[in-house]
Amino acid sequence: MKANNTHTIAPQYGFTLLEVLVAIVIFSIGLMGIAGLQVKGMRFTHDSQLRAIAIAQVETMADRMRADPVGVRLGFYDTKGTMPTVTNTNFLNCFSAKCTSQQLATFTLVTWNNIDAHFPVANPVRESNNLVLPGGDGVVCIDSTPNDGTTGDWKCDGIGNVYVVKVRWTERLADQNDLGKNEANNVSDASNTDEKLVYVRVVPYIPVAGDHIPTTNS
Repeated sequence: MKANNTHTIAPQYGFTLLEVLVAIVIFSIGLMGIAGLQVKGMRFTHDSQLRAIAIAQVETMADRMRADPVGVRLGFYDTKGTMPTVTNTNFLNCFSAKCTSQQLATFTLVTWNNIDAHFPVANPVRESNNLVLPGGDGVVCIDSTPNDGTTGDWKCDGIGNVYVVKVRWTERLADQNDLGKNEANNVSDASNTDEKLVYVRVVPYIPVAGDHIPTTNS
Protein backbone atom coordinates (compact mmCIF):
# COMPACT_ATOMS: atom_id res chain seq x y z
CA MET A 1 0.00 0.00 0.00
CA LYS A 2 1.50 3.38 -1.12
CA ALA A 3 2.16 6.10 1.38
CA ASN A 4 0.16 9.25 1.00
CA ASN A 5 2.64 12.01 -0.09
CA THR A 6 0.07 14.74 -0.26
CA HIS A 7 1.37 17.89 1.46
CA THR A 8 -0.87 20.55 2.86
CA ILE A 9 0.09 24.02 1.54
CA ALA A 10 -0.19 26.70 4.15
CA PRO A 11 -2.38 29.61 3.00
CA GLN A 12 -0.58 32.82 1.94
CA TYR A 13 -1.75 35.92 3.76
CA GLY A 14 -0.95 39.58 2.83
CA PHE A 15 0.07 39.01 -0.80
CA THR A 16 -2.83 41.03 -2.24
CA LEU A 17 -2.07 43.86 0.18
CA LEU A 18 1.55 43.95 -1.02
CA GLU A 19 0.41 44.21 -4.65
CA VAL A 20 -1.89 47.08 -3.75
CA LEU A 21 0.91 48.95 -1.97
CA VAL A 22 3.25 48.53 -4.96
CA ALA A 23 0.53 49.76 -7.31
CA ILE A 24 -0.09 52.80 -5.10
CA VAL A 25 3.62 53.67 -5.11
CA ILE A 26 3.83 53.38 -8.91
CA PHE A 27 0.64 55.40 -9.33
CA SER A 28 1.96 58.10 -6.96
CA ILE A 29 5.20 58.40 -8.94
CA GLY A 30 3.17 58.82 -12.11
CA LEU A 31 1.01 61.51 -10.52
CA MET A 32 4.11 63.38 -9.36
CA GLY A 33 5.46 63.35 -12.90
CA ILE A 34 2.17 64.62 -14.32
CA ALA A 35 2.03 67.37 -11.70
CA GLY A 36 5.55 68.46 -12.60
CA LEU A 37 4.64 68.64 -16.29
CA GLN A 38 1.56 70.70 -15.47
CA VAL A 39 3.60 73.18 -13.43
CA LYS A 40 6.14 73.60 -16.24
CA GLY A 41 3.35 73.92 -18.77
CA MET A 42 1.75 76.69 -16.72
CA ARG A 43 5.08 78.51 -16.48
CA PHE A 44 5.65 78.29 -20.24
CA THR A 45 2.11 79.53 -20.84
CA HIS A 46 2.65 82.45 -18.45
CA ASP A 47 5.96 83.32 -20.12
CA SER A 48 4.27 83.27 -23.53
CA GLN A 49 1.59 85.62 -22.26
CA LEU A 50 4.25 88.05 -20.98
CA ARG A 51 6.03 87.99 -24.34
CA ALA A 52 2.75 88.69 -26.13
CA ILE A 53 2.09 91.64 -23.81
CA ALA A 54 5.62 92.99 -24.34
CA ILE A 55 5.25 92.76 -28.11
CA ALA A 56 1.91 94.56 -27.90
CA GLN A 57 3.57 97.31 -25.82
CA VAL A 58 6.35 98.02 -28.33
CA GLU A 59 3.88 97.94 -31.21
CA THR A 60 1.59 100.34 -29.36
CA MET A 61 4.37 102.87 -28.94
CA ALA A 62 5.44 102.44 -32.56
CA ASP A 63 1.86 103.17 -33.66
CA ARG A 64 1.70 106.26 -31.45
CA MET A 65 4.92 107.54 -32.97
CA ARG A 66 3.61 106.97 -36.49
CA ALA A 67 0.54 108.99 -35.51
CA ASP A 68 2.77 111.88 -34.43
CA PRO A 69 5.22 112.40 -37.32
CA VAL A 70 5.98 115.95 -36.22
CA GLY A 71 7.19 114.94 -32.80
CA VAL A 72 9.23 112.07 -34.24
CA ARG A 73 10.82 114.21 -36.93
CA LEU A 74 11.69 116.96 -34.43
CA GLY A 75 13.33 114.46 -32.08
CA PHE A 76 10.85 114.77 -29.21
CA TYR A 77 10.71 110.98 -28.82
CA ASP A 78 14.47 110.58 -28.59
CA THR A 79 14.88 110.20 -24.82
CA LYS A 80 18.61 109.36 -25.17
CA GLY A 81 18.04 106.55 -22.68
CA THR A 82 16.26 108.49 -19.92
CA MET A 83 12.48 108.30 -20.01
CA PRO A 84 10.43 111.23 -18.69
CA THR A 85 8.28 110.73 -15.58
CA VAL A 86 5.17 112.29 -14.09
CA THR A 87 7.34 114.50 -11.90
CA ASN A 88 8.63 116.47 -14.88
CA THR A 89 7.44 120.06 -14.88
CA ASN A 90 6.70 119.90 -18.62
CA PHE A 91 4.25 117.01 -18.16
CA LEU A 92 0.72 117.90 -19.25
CA ASN A 93 -2.37 115.71 -19.36
CA CYS A 94 -3.12 115.70 -23.09
CA PHE A 95 -6.38 113.83 -22.55
CA SER A 96 -7.92 116.98 -21.15
CA ALA A 97 -5.64 119.78 -22.32
CA LYS A 98 -4.38 121.13 -25.62
CA CYS A 99 -0.76 120.06 -26.07
CA THR A 100 2.08 121.08 -28.30
CA SER A 101 3.92 118.36 -30.19
CA GLN A 102 6.63 118.21 -27.53
CA GLN A 103 4.11 118.03 -24.69
CA LEU A 104 2.21 115.29 -26.51
CA ALA A 105 5.42 113.29 -26.95
CA THR A 106 6.22 113.60 -23.25
CA PHE A 107 2.69 112.60 -22.29
CA THR A 108 2.82 109.61 -24.63
CA LEU A 109 6.16 108.42 -23.28
CA VAL A 110 5.10 108.76 -19.64
CA THR A 111 1.74 107.05 -19.97
CA TRP A 112 3.24 104.24 -22.06
CA ASN A 113 6.11 103.37 -19.77
CA ASN A 114 5.77 104.16 -16.10
CA ILE A 115 2.61 105.80 -14.90
CA ASP A 116 1.53 105.73 -11.28
CA ALA A 117 -1.53 103.55 -10.71
CA HIS A 118 -3.26 106.45 -8.95
CA PHE A 119 -2.64 108.99 -11.69
CA PRO A 120 -6.01 110.76 -12.16
CA VAL A 121 -6.51 109.97 -15.84
CA ALA A 122 -8.97 107.66 -17.58
CA ASN A 123 -8.28 103.97 -18.25
CA PRO A 124 -5.94 104.25 -21.29
CA VAL A 125 -2.93 104.94 -19.04
CA ARG A 126 -3.53 101.77 -17.06
CA GLU A 127 -1.61 99.79 -19.69
CA SER A 128 1.86 101.19 -19.01
CA ASN A 129 4.86 98.88 -18.95
CA ASN A 130 5.28 98.98 -15.18
CA LEU A 131 1.67 97.88 -14.64
CA VAL A 132 1.28 95.11 -17.24
CA LEU A 133 4.70 93.42 -16.97
CA PRO A 134 6.67 92.21 -13.92
CA GLY A 135 9.57 94.61 -13.60
CA GLY A 136 8.38 96.19 -16.84
CA ASP A 137 10.36 99.11 -18.20
CA GLY A 138 10.88 100.57 -21.64
CA VAL A 139 12.68 103.24 -23.61
CA VAL A 140 12.40 105.06 -26.92
CA CYS A 141 15.60 106.41 -28.43
CA ILE A 142 17.79 106.55 -31.52
CA ASP A 143 20.06 103.51 -31.39
CA SER A 144 22.03 101.67 -34.04
CA THR A 145 22.43 98.56 -31.83
CA PRO A 146 18.95 97.88 -30.44
CA ASN A 147 19.65 94.42 -29.01
CA ASP A 148 21.47 95.66 -25.91
CA GLY A 149 21.01 97.73 -22.79
CA THR A 150 19.06 97.15 -19.64
CA THR A 151 16.84 99.06 -17.24
CA GLY A 152 18.73 102.15 -16.13
CA ASP A 153 21.43 101.66 -18.77
CA TRP A 154 19.76 101.39 -22.16
CA LYS A 155 22.93 101.88 -24.26
CA CYS A 156 21.28 104.34 -26.65
CA ASP A 157 24.16 105.45 -28.89
CA GLY A 158 22.26 108.14 -30.85
CA ILE A 159 23.82 106.98 -34.13
CA GLY A 160 21.69 107.30 -37.28
CA ASN A 161 18.08 108.39 -37.45
CA VAL A 162 16.19 105.15 -36.74
CA TYR A 163 14.26 105.03 -33.49
CA VAL A 164 14.12 101.91 -31.35
CA VAL A 165 11.34 101.02 -28.93
CA LYS A 166 12.64 98.61 -26.28
CA VAL A 167 10.78 96.84 -23.49
CA ARG A 168 12.32 94.70 -20.76
CA TRP A 169 10.66 92.60 -18.07
CA THR A 170 11.56 89.93 -15.54
CA GLU A 171 10.68 86.31 -16.21
CA ARG A 172 10.89 83.39 -13.81
CA LEU A 173 13.01 80.60 -15.28
CA ALA A 174 10.95 77.67 -16.51
CA ASP A 175 13.01 75.08 -14.59
CA GLN A 176 12.81 76.85 -11.23
CA ASN A 177 11.31 74.78 -8.44
CA ASP A 178 10.22 75.81 -4.97
CA LEU A 179 13.76 75.87 -3.61
CA GLY A 180 15.42 77.59 -6.55
CA LYS A 181 19.09 77.39 -7.49
CA ASN A 182 20.28 76.66 -3.95
CA GLU A 183 17.99 73.70 -3.41
CA ALA A 184 20.92 71.52 -2.22
CA ASN A 185 21.20 73.84 0.79
CA ASN A 186 17.44 74.03 1.24
CA VAL A 187 17.62 77.77 0.64
CA SER A 188 14.95 79.47 -1.42
CA ASP A 189 16.45 81.56 -4.23
CA ALA A 190 13.97 84.07 -5.61
CA SER A 191 16.67 85.46 -7.92
CA ASN A 192 16.31 82.52 -10.30
CA THR A 193 14.89 84.83 -12.95
CA ASP A 194 15.91 86.23 -16.30
CA GLU A 195 15.45 89.66 -17.88
CA LYS A 196 13.87 89.53 -21.34
CA LEU A 197 13.95 92.11 -24.14
CA VAL A 198 11.83 92.85 -27.17
CA TYR A 199 12.27 95.81 -29.49
CA VAL A 200 11.01 97.28 -32.73
CA ARG A 201 12.62 99.82 -35.05
CA VAL A 202 10.69 102.91 -36.13
CA VAL A 203 11.85 104.84 -39.19
CA PRO A 204 10.87 108.55 -39.08
CA TYR A 205 8.52 109.75 -41.77
CA ILE A 206 10.40 111.88 -44.31
CA PRO A 207 7.98 114.33 -45.99
CA VAL A 208 8.16 114.75 -49.73
CA ALA A 209 7.30 117.75 -51.86
CA GLY A 210 3.63 118.61 -51.59
CA ASP A 211 3.09 116.99 -48.17
CA HIS A 212 1.49 119.17 -45.54
CA ILE A 213 2.52 118.39 -41.96
CA PRO A 214 1.39 120.74 -39.15
CA THR A 215 4.04 122.08 -36.82
CA THR A 216 1.96 121.52 -33.64
CA ASN A 217 -0.45 118.89 -32.38
CA SER A 218 -3.58 119.45 -30.39
